[in-house]
Amino acid sequence: MTDLAKSDAATVRTDVPARLDRLPWTRWHWRIVIGLGTVWILDGLEVTIVGNMAARLAQSGSGISISTAQVTTVAAAVYVAGACSGALFFGWLTDRLGRKKLFMITLAVYLAGTALTAFSWTAWFFFLCRFFTGFGIGGEYAAINSAIDELIPARVRGRIDLIINGSFWLGATLGAFASIALLNTSLFATDLGWRLAFGLGVVLGLVILLVRRHVPESPRWLFTHGRAAEADQVVEEAERVAEQQTGALPPVEGEPILIRERAPIGFGTVARTVVFRYPRRTTLGLSLFIGQAFLYNAITFGYAVILIQSFGVPEGHTGYYFAVIAIGNFLGPLLLGYLFDSVGRRPMIAGTYIGSGLLLFGTAALYQRGALSAMTMTACWTAVLFLASAGASAAYLTVSEIFPLETRAMCIAFFYAVGTAVGGISGPLLFNGLVSSGRPSDTTLAFCIGAALMTVAGVVEAAIGVKAERRSLESLASPLSAVTEG
Repeated sequence: MTDLAKSDAATVRTDVPARLDRLPWTRWHWRIVIGLGTVWILDGLEVTIVGNMAARLAQSGSGISISTAQVTTVAAAVYVAGACSGALFFGWLTDRLGRKKLFMITLAVYLAGTALTAFSWTAWFFFLCRFFTGFGIGGEYAAINSAIDELIPARVRGRIDLIINGSFWLGATLGAFASIALLNTSLFATDLGWRLAFGLGVVLGLVILLVRRHVPESPRWLFTHGRAAEADQVVEEAERVAEQQTGALPPVEGEPILIRERAPIGFGTVARTVVFRYPRRTTLGLSLFIGQAFLYNAITFGYAVILIQSFGVPEGHTGYYFAVIAIGNFLGPLLLGYLFDSVGRRPMIAGTYIGSGLLLFGTAALYQRGALSAMTMTACWTAVLFLASAGASAAYLTVSEIFPLETRAMCIAFFYAVGTAVGGISGPLLFNGLVSSGRPSDTTLAFCIGAALMTVAGVVEAAIGVKAERRSLESLASPLSAVTEG
């Protein structure tokens, strides 16, 4: 239980982290996973639909005056810029106001942005809506990853986090198949199908919003903000559910921690913590995020163009190929996730990063020689991304685990924003020119850039990665508000 320490009325001694980590898996945890984790499906749906709808939006009669290049470059960059801005803004608010408030607000912002996108009539309004859609999604990354890792038991934190982040690709699969139907002009008019696509995201988002109302606030956040009694109530509810489902609970292991309530953390404290207190971990986080951002842009950004230009795949059929790639992306975290908790973070993250980089180098060589078809190219991409998806999901897990509680959401936001800005804004601008040139050597170069950065990030992980498997968050990074007794 949590109680006031006699030495200081503003200090609490709490065993909340240990009580959470010893809980068996129950429907209480499923409620958190469904309420929070399913939002990545929306992100995957958004990105895939826009990519597949680019040519349709640019057609005469679409109801909007915009070019394919504007959709694939400007709109993509604006969406990413919004996501980076939203991550930083909402990440700051999440550490100040709590996880629960923010993951309701960020979803509402996303819903408003994507709903208004469906009513776009001109390029500038489309860009504006894409920015605010990304703004909400970026905030989701910070608020939700911090909440999930603070609520899930340490022994399964790795696999659950990977599967949740990997669910982005379920949305991508849904988006790929939906685009096939919505692009069919015998079913939907040219100016209607793409609008319905964005409406699909609104419907899914509203369902998630209803479920999310019942997800609790993070007890870890509560006790650092002077709300120890509320933290106990959340944990007691989880314990009651566990006792009803499994019987007697395991004993609480480890000593309670002593926490002193403190004022909200400012940007200066976060910067000092990241740069000066944990410089090696900062290098690690940046390497992982930049590497995966460039690899994904190298492969997925121009996949439709490559299939059409190099292999003669009809425009309306590229969604089938992308659906296969998306399924491979989801299977990676799903099937490999448990190894990140058993074999360990460092060997698995390094292995998936380096392995996917080497496979992409091999794919680039085969493509340059003209040895691939549309099907074999898709098979190669699927193999690369099976490993890369597990590694990329582990990047979010890593930065969520290895920094102090009070800075967790802001750190997730920082690494996401920097990595995504470098790879997600400069990446499309770089790879658009290479892939669209029509020269196989340029596409090969795009592949090699992504492969090289992914491989380097894997080497960095092998050298300085943190052994975080099955360890409590507090043992990995002591809270800034922790008090040493003695």
